[in-house]
Amino acid sequence: MREHTLGNNGPVVSRMGLGCMGMSDLYGPADRAESLTTLHAALDAGITLLDTGDFYGMGHNEMLIAEALATRGGGKVALSVKFGAQRSPDGGWLGFDTRSNAVKTAAAYSLKRLGVEAIDVYRPARLDPNVPIEETIGAIADLVKAGYVKHIGLSEVGSETIRRAAAVHPIADLQIEYSLLSRNIEDGILDTCRELGIGITAYGVLSRGLISGHWDRTKATAATDFRSHSPRFQGDNLDRNLKLVEALRQVAETRGASVAQIAIAWVLARGDDIVPLIGARRRDRLAEALGALDLALSASDIAAIEAAAPRGAAAGQRYTEHQMAMLDSERAA
Repeated sequence: MREHTLGNNGPVVSRMGLGCMGMSDLYGPADRAESLTTLHAALDAGITLLDTGDFYGMGHNEMLIAEALATRGGGKVALSVKFGAQRSPDGGWLGFDTRSNAVKTAAAYSLKRLGVEAIDVYRPARLDPNVPIEETIGAIADLVKAGYVKHIGLSEVGSETIRRAAAVHPIADLQIEYSLLSRNIEDGILDTCRELGIGITAYGVLSRGLISGHWDRTKATAATDFRSHSPRFQGDNLDRNLKLVEALRQVAETRGASVAQIAIAWVLARGDDIVPLIGARRRDRLAEALGALDLALSASDIAAIEAAAPRGAAAGQRYTEHQMAMLDSERAA
């Protein structure tokens, strides 16, 4: 597994990371034993970047990761943690809180659940509209000085917010959705990050399974599954998006690859400063994703992929209107 520094000043991480959210929340029921085995398999394959959030299963995901690390017997790993999202006991979303004291309280709980002395990359999950980004980053900077956090990251923010945050403290990376179906990062945000030496951790590289090559209309989703209300998985939108998948399948077959591998390889080809986060919950899906690392795309391959799934071709937004309004990154675009 190739490794590199995340941004100019972040941790050294693997070329691919594992997004762990689905093992606890938002994609319907998960198999605990399979989740732990998949985490072990990822670490054994050389993946050293694990991404989580304190609100994924209201702490469940952090404790699951801690269990996996403890039963594996240690080893090099970089933990990326999001905070700030507020949830009710029934799992509902209440908003965001990134005030200084809230930041430090959240970090204290995450450190305890993860069983670590310091969090490698700590980031607000979204921009809190009621708190200046300078206050939030300043609070994390206090944690850096105290040794509880090693690096600061951002999530789903636009260029102006990135610049304001970086003026307070060096930023290791921006976590943001980036895939063949979600390319708004290319409207200035990616250039800003590269100018400032900020890395990208790209989530949703398979659009939550939509362009994995494994999704079809027969898939049943639980009421708690994000995809049960995601615009891209609804009605005519789904039919149009699955046509894009079939076009991608034709390209993949010419390379002896799967649709998922082609989609992941496309993100990898966007630059060495971009680390895809793979949301695999099972060993077979992880193994498939890892195969993308060996898939070198030529200029003609990339042209064929982008012809099959042109920018802007996705039907439906990536979130509901209410959730889109929370994305500083989309306002900036």
